[in-house]
Amino acid sequence: MIVAAALPLVAEYGAAVTTSQIARAAGIGEATIFRAFKDKDEVLDACIAEATGTNHILRELATISLDEPLTVRLTEAAEALNAHMARMGTVIGALHASGHLRGRGPGARSSGDGPPPDARAQSFAALSNAVAELIEPDRAAFRFAPEKVAATFLSLLFTLSQTRLAQAGAPLTPQELLDTLLHGVLEHDAAERGVAERSLPGHGPQPDVLDQQPGSA
Repeated sequence: MIVAAALPLVAEYGAAVTTSQIARAAGIGEATIFRAFKDKDEVLDACIAEATGTNHILRELATISLDEPLTVRLTEAAEALNAHMARMGTVIGALHASGHLRGRGPGARSSGDGPPPDARAQSFAALSNAVAELIEPDRAAFRFAPEKVAATFLSLLFTLSQTRLAQAGAPLTPQELLDTLLHGVLEHDAAERGVAERSLPGHGPQPDVLDQQPGSA
């Protein structure tokens, strides 16, 4: 309850948020915070753990109905994951800007305990498994296993977010990203023309012509 109430305030004020503000938002007395946490830094570290953890997003992905069409399922997943990454970026960015994370190693906390070395891989695996479950009902429609499709889906989504491709132009919407994953970037007519052209004489290697020696005609 305390962390949930604190997160929006941390996103807005960063490390400048006060325990008094958090207590008012949570509807509790300020002393209650210090019965649960040693100090404000510990509250802020709990907010970081909540914002960067996967429990919340995994619960959201689990609520997506498998009865929905595949495109609806994956669009809802993309929107939920985008919201998760935006929330995480806002909280971390606000704390860093206000000095709370400066001078620490990546992911380090004030207690000196950072996440395990494979935490990122574990998080990706958990998210990939959750997305694979959303794809599983349509396994027969894919050339690859749902696990591979899910990993590709997440890689596209995370790359767009982490490299800030939006700065180079309009970012792909979740629907556009999903369409790219399922159908590629070529227009269907163009793709079909490419296949047809490669089968015509003069396109691609033709051994009977390439093997001719000069003067053999």
